Amino acid sequence: MDTLIESMKAVLLVPAYGLGGLFVSAFVSATLLPFGSEAVLFGLLRLDPSLLWPALATATLGNTLGGAVTWWMGRGAERAYERLADAPRHDRGLRWLTRFGPKACLLAWVPVVGDPLCAVAGWLRLPFWPCLAYMAVGKFLRYASLTAFTAWL
Repeated sequence: MDTLIESMKAVLLVPAYGLGGLFVSAFVSATLLPFGSEAVLFGLLRLDPSLLWPALATATLGNTLGGAVTWWMGRGAERAYERLADAPRHDRGLRWLTRFGPKACLLAWVPVVGDPLCAVAGWLRLPFWPCLAYMAVGKFLRYASLTAFTAWL
């Protein structure tokens, strides 16, 4: 067991893998791919608690940029859809998102719902920079609260 822990330390704490690996896992988890970055964050912090703030910043940045990519994917999908069909937008969820605008992107961290929310925000052509700012705030609060909760346990 000690050998396994030491090999994990060697991989996660190497600058080429530690925060970079966290960034990649946070980025991928914010796309529509089913992946989570929390285990990578918690593992890295378990091995080196002094990386708390750099790890939170890295996870937030990666997850926010992944949300931005998802936003752009939604915008591109909307453009392609508009070329193919002229369907009305009467769905309750779309009306809700339209009503709250970019502020709805605060919920981009919610499992299952958050990533498609970013795509729909792009689809509706909600302003990119405000959406990105709200995504970043929501995602940082998620990582900070999960890390605090885990440290409390």
